[in-house]
Amino acid sequence: MADELKGKRVAFLFTEGAEQAEVTEPLGAVQEAGADVDIVSLAEGDVQMWKHFDKGDTIKADKAVKDAKASDYDGLVLPGGVANPDQLRADKSAVKFVRDFFEQDKPVGVICHGPWMLVETGVAKGRKVTSWPSLQTDLRNAGAEWVDQEVVVDNGLVTSRNPDDLPAFNAKIVEEFAEGKHQQKVAA
Repeated sequence: MADELKGKRVAFLFTEGAEQAEVTEPLGAVQEAGADVDIVSLAEGDVQMWKHFDKGDTIKADKAVKDAKASDYDGLVLPGGVANPDQLRADKSAVKFVRDFFEQDKPVGVICHGPWMLVETGVAKGRKVTSWPSLQTDLRNAGAEWVDQEVVVDNGLVTSRNPDDLPAFNAKIVEEFAEGKHQQKVAA
């Protein structure tokens, strides 16, 4: 089953301080499933990833977020790491890029501290999500229903808590990205 995402294009948005495993393992999963991937960051060039509190490897960003458009992609992944989403949510281009995926009903995978971007973009309201436990108050205050589960799927939004959840997270993002656009299911 290596072709589920053949012909699909997925963006990974992160910056300095992203948790390395939350970048590299989902990246490997979507590439193995056949997707083309762009690494999007605040600027092109090398991005320093972290392994918890220690510097990890660097990875090359293909595109600056100010030059990226959600309409060019079939899905988005937002890795965690404490410093990463905290910096992204202060960047107007990053916030717009993420919000556009939701406005275009495209699937999004978010793990660990990444859901801070859901708060910043205003898309958390009415969603069932999970995250690193310290974000639960922020997410609830933004109108989300926070639960402590390995992986949660809500209308194309896949959320997980931490690197231990990566196998379940990776399987679900591949599944959601393969399905494509998601329509709100509103009772008539």
